[in-house]
Amino acid sequence: MIPPAVDAPRRRPPGSPAYSLVPGTPDLAAFPRAEWLRAARRALATAPSDALGYGDPRGRPELRTALAGYLARVRGVRADPETILVTAGFSHALRVLGTLLRARGVRAVAVESYGLDAHWSLLRDAGLATPALPYDELGTETGALTGEGAVLLTPAHQFPMGTALHPDRRTAVVEWARRTGALVLEDDYDGEFRYDRQPVGALQGLDPGRVVHLGTTSKSLAPGLRLGWMVLPPSLVEEAAAAKGRIDTVGVLDQLTLAEFLTSGAYDRHVRSARLRYRRRRDALAAAVAERAPGVRVTGIAAGLHAVLRLPPGSEQSVVQAATWQGLALHGLAFHRHPEAVAEPADALVVGYGTPSDSAWAGALEALCRALP
Repeated sequence: MIPPAVDAPRRRPPGSPAYSLVPGTPDLAAFPRAEWLRAARRALATAPSDALGYGDPRGRPELRTALAGYLARVRGVRADPETILVTAGFSHALRVLGTLLRARGVRAVAVESYGLDAHWSLLRDAGLATPALPYDELGTETGALTGEGAVLLTPAHQFPMGTALHPDRRTAVVEWARRTGALVLEDDYDGEFRYDRQPVGALQGLDPGRVVHLGTTSKSLAPGLRLGWMVLPPSLVEEAAAAKGRIDTVGVLDQLTLAEFLTSGAYDRHVRSARLRYRRRRDALAAAVAERAPGVRVTGIAAGLHAVLRLPPGSEQSVVQAATWQGLALHGLAFHRHPEAVAEPADALVVGYGTPSDSAWAGALEALCRALP
């Protein structure tokens, strides 16, 4: 049964929604403040004085070393601290890569038929075209790649559809990159959160010379930290560092704190706790929809912090409007569809069940169920 609804937050801007199930953020109220503060104190107490200088544009060596070990252990990434570049989140990494690719003469980066317009816009701002690849039940059709200089993919957990890229297509995209000299940009945005099976390994492990692995703390901790990273092919490190800038542009204290958070085991403990909490929410979402709206199918739930709710044909817009009337911010699947998408249109909702705080979760779920057909 659905837990009773809780009161909407009282202090909010006039006209703003009471609840949000917009995907893209974790439960920010669950940020591990005490553990982060302890890590920050330890990091600052032991930091050498020269750490407070302008620094290596690749980022602090302590963080790059910690990330190399963590990514190898948890995601199967073949990383060396010398090939890691720390960034101010994923968008910053994409800006750096856009600059690098354009300087190399690349004119187009293929993207998926569903994704984030903000990412496509960053590539277009760099002067790159963003043709969309076909999408079907096996994921993005990587066999449709031709003369593009790179492709941006979410292979472990396609955003927003929730599928893992089929093994044959993983192999095909790496072979395409080897054959053409192109790059695969792997957005591993929520690789730690898989519930029903072992995590899908990083694509980068198949060919570290052709795949750029991109990660971030935006889903595991909080997007406001502005901490991300790229694991680069060795041949690209100098170019990427130059594109980023001649000095480090990411706050050194946050870098040192994350390094301490990783090496102390606090990050692993936080992710394990968060994974359990989000799995319970996912299960509650699936159970509530089955009970209250049996004509709606919940998909894409093996991993991540969001689910796709398949709606009856022609109902997406009306359901999103009904959610607005319930004081609920919600995205339909059409919101994430590329203007040139090569995929059959479908009516669906993209529900970010990781977004609400624990105190707002019951109310957000109740508002969603009232809006469903």
